Amino acid sequence: MHTLLPVLLALCAALSNAVATVLQRQAALSVPRSDGFRAGLMLDLLRRPVWLAGILAVIAAAVCQAVALATGPLTIVQPLFVLELPLTLIVASLLLHRHVSRGGWVAVAGVVAGLGIALAAASPTGNRTHVSLERWIPALAVCMGAVAVLALAALRRPEGRARAACLGAATAISYAVTAALMKAAMHILDDQGVVAFFTAWQTYAFAAVGAGALFLLENALQAGPLVASQPAITLGDATVSLALGIAVYEEHVRSGWWLVPQLLGAAMIAAGVLALSRIPLTRSLVAPDEPLRSADAP
Repeated sequence: MHTLLPVLLALCAALSNAVATVLQRQAALSVPRSDGFRAGLMLDLLRRPVWLAGILAVIAAAVCQAVALATGPLTIVQPLFVLELPLTLIVASLLLHRHVSRGGWVAVAGVVAGLGIALAAASPTGNRTHVSLERWIPALAVCMGAVAVLALAALRRPEGRARAACLGAATAISYAVTAALMKAAMHILDDQGVVAFFTAWQTYAFAAVGAGALFLLENALQAGPLVASQPAITLGDATVSLALGIAVYEEHVRSGWWLVPQLLGAAMIAAGVLALSRIPLTRSLVAPDEPLRSADAP
């Protein structure tokens, strides 16, 4: 099947991202926190071996994702990243030597089944290799405008769930845009070679947006509990990627009565994610409630 390779690569990328999330979360809690964004956060994290291990996992995920996007539709590859949340909790259970409860496994099964139903019903098709600038401009303007609004909203809220959720949603949009631009850049590399790849604006755009997504992610992980930021990241990335696949790459999904099982699958995913965010294991990933430490404190 022509979609087997991108599906397998997307699953590998989701697993690598899950490992990265847990490691980066642990590192983010070990550095001083502050009320606003600070560039020094990245310098602090660079001194943490756990964070560096998480970055290696991010790189592995990026390679798998890039090849998956080069060989398959955005509307198939990116929705598979919904599996990041259950994979994150499973990885966390292994690293923390904790067991996932029966309810947790039921929720994981619900997410997996819901994703399968939604993708089977949608049956995404299409894999354009070139997108005109006229399509990129409005898509990028809307997405980056939404990121700016969410980031500003986060800054107006104190540390906690609301702030983490806003930053998580901004991260999700940035991830989706990064994936869409990465897909374009990979097609340029495949069709026109290395020189064209390094002279294409899409290459530098996806690198810049990806770096911004990483910055937003680190602040989201530090702003509040993982259960607030990770669902927003996981579901938001899939949703925005689906929209970009349809609007920018002219990929197609089934409509008509097929919308019923698609909505059923989406509801199962949402219910599973909500249940996963409430199981006891997730509380072990929540930042301890303590006063903010000064960024200058030792």
